[in-house]
Amino acid sequence: MSATLEQAVHAALATVIDPELRRPITELGMVDSVDISGGGRVRLTVLLTIAGCPLRETITADSEKALSAVPGVTAVEVELKVMNQTQRDALKEQLRGAGGQRGIPFNEPGSLTKVFAVASGKGGVGKSSLTVNLACALAAQGLRVGIVDADVYGFSVPGLMGITQAPTRVDDMILPPVAYGVKVISIGMFVTGNQPVAWRGPMLHRALEQFLTDVYFGDLDVLFLDLPPGTGDIAISVAQLLPKAEILVVTTPQAAAAEVAERAGAIATQTGQSVAGVIENMSYLEMPDGGRMELFGSGGGAVLAERLSATVGTDVPLLGQIPLDIVLREGGDTGAPIVVASPETPAAVALNGIAGKLAARPRGLTGLKLGLQPR
Repeated sequence: MSATLEQAVHAALATVIDPELRRPITELGMVDSVDISGGGRVRLTVLLTIAGCPLRETITADSEKALSAVPGVTAVEVELKVMNQTQRDALKEQLRGAGGQRGIPFNEPGSLTKVFAVASGKGGVGKSSLTVNLACALAAQGLRVGIVDADVYGFSVPGLMGITQAPTRVDDMILPPVAYGVKVISIGMFVTGNQPVAWRGPMLHRALEQFLTDVYFGDLDVLFLDLPPGTGDIAISVAQLLPKAEILVVTTPQAAAAEVAERAGAIATQTGQSVAGVIENMSYLEMPDGGRMELFGSGGGAVLAERLSATVGTDVPLLGQIPLDIVLREGGDTGAPIVVASPETPAAVALNGIAGKLAARPRGLTGLKLGLQPR
């Protein structure tokens, strides 16, 4: 009976997931010891990555819940300790590979992560809101998703996701906060209050590079980059640092907006990137009588897709049209994305439809060694 209980306890601990690394604590070397008394009392010692781990209470609660559900366990006591340097080095090597080498994992030959750079010609078209909602929609489908808020001057993703937690630093490795199943990193997590960021081009490049090298996202299915409007330093840096990133162009139906957005997609002809598609936001307002009011005109997204197809020489589809919805705005203000809070609304349905099209795109196999030998 004792051996059976011990197996059940260890099996239960394997279901406890570290909130930041998204892997079982048993795999991460976080379980230091497990003592089971004759009366079914379990004493668990968990090693935290750092002393000030912001999710220590979550780890404790999840461990207590998992162990309390095991038949035969009468009481649970969780003690938290901190990894020493040797244990942290072993963890980093386990996560990053031999030697814990730094680099951009999404550029590795074996990486299957689809990288989408969400761009727009000008601000105010809802690019960040769409990025957040598409990421949450894909995460709800079971995909592993991350966001890099690359709009250093106008960062907004943490607020749109309701994230107030700072990233955890394990030596030179940064663990991004997780919200709605999406891992997020933003310069807004490193500034005090609403302090502005006033940096020149080289510092912007370095900040983006550090997000891609020092932040541990793990194996992602999809990574979104929320770019600043236009074709400035960050757009060029993304092309240099992530040459296989595909561009998603966001516009409104207005002809003038579509004309400006064309430049954001046409940069692909200079960087060698591809354009994954066009998303038209604020397409129309649904009226109580079932009609539609096109406040910003119509057809801008279709025209943009047609122009970009001619410019880049490949088919650029119009992936979808998102209607105006007050719930979408309210969700951004409260940190509750509409695809999660109100999935039945027309805007959420349209967003989920676009997410489905992105999810259907196969993860890249170009350059991947399959390990097959001819016979």
